[in-house]
Amino acid sequence: MDNETEVRDFLTNRRGRLAPEQVGLIGGGRRRVPGLRREEVALLAGVSSDYYVRIERGSLAGVSPEILDAIAGALQLSDAETEHLHDLARAAAPAPIRRRTRTAEPTVRPSVQWMLDAITAAPAWVLNPRKDTLAINALGRALLGPMLDDPATQGNGARFLFLSPASRLFYPDWERSADSTVASMRIAAGQNPHDKGLTDLIGELVTRSDAFRHRWAKHDVRHHRTGPKRIVHPEVGELEFTFEGMDLPGTPGWSLFVFTAEPGSATEERLTLLGTLAASHDTVAASAPTAASMTTKEAS
Repeated sequence: MDNETEVRDFLTNRRGRLAPEQVGLIGGGRRRVPGLRREEVALLAGVSSDYYVRIERGSLAGVSPEILDAIAGALQLSDAETEHLHDLARAAAPAPIRRRTRTAEPTVRPSVQWMLDAITAAPAWVLNPRKDTLAINALGRALLGPMLDDPATQGNGARFLFLSPASRLFYPDWERSADSTVASMRIAAGQNPHDKGLTDLIGELVTRSDAFRHRWAKHDVRHHRTGPKRIVHPEVGELEFTFEGMDLPGTPGWSLFVFTAEPGSATEERLTLLGTLAASHDTVAASAPTAASMTTKEAS
């Protein structure tokens, strides 16, 4: 991803959403385009107009954290947007010259799977920045089965959301899910500008999904750490969760998600039923005779 373009589009977009009255400027006069002028942002941030123009054109290399915070304040950026601006500045810094080596994709440590398996009353799984499902517990597998088994998904939540029609039935609040997914992927792209897998996924979704392309162009960034989530499961019906997302420090970029139901709620009862159904399906599958065993039985 081109860093200068990302910086320019992000800052231009954020400048365009602010009216002079929102930042305490009076007498803005008629404007050809909505939003603040560059010189007004420079005034609010305490920097020269020429310097801000250079920054907005994408030249973030060498800009101090203090200046970045001043610009964030002038543009009234959220915490997530401010972090994203700092991520873009870090990505703009000259990289040290080093011999290129292939870095192996991190593998799931046994302890991570043990942790997930120890969570028996709530669906839980681990995602990477590309929204790949890397590890999951039994109840999570039962809950996300429609996504994990969808041929358009390849185990990836973003592909399911934007490329599978089934996602709009699975997520009744589809628009909210789509917005938050793209906003969190924007953060990931700022933090990992050289992640080819992430860049390829974004390119695929921009090409194949109008809904994704429209949201990506808005440059919204948002943390995906906690909140409500509704799911309509084909076997047990509507489920209402509160999710918590936590970083796994042992593997930077990986996140643990746990979906919990309110104690005593209908969702808790349906989740228990879902676990029972999944266990019975597994039992039937394990006891079903294989072709090899039938051949052996016939031969005897």
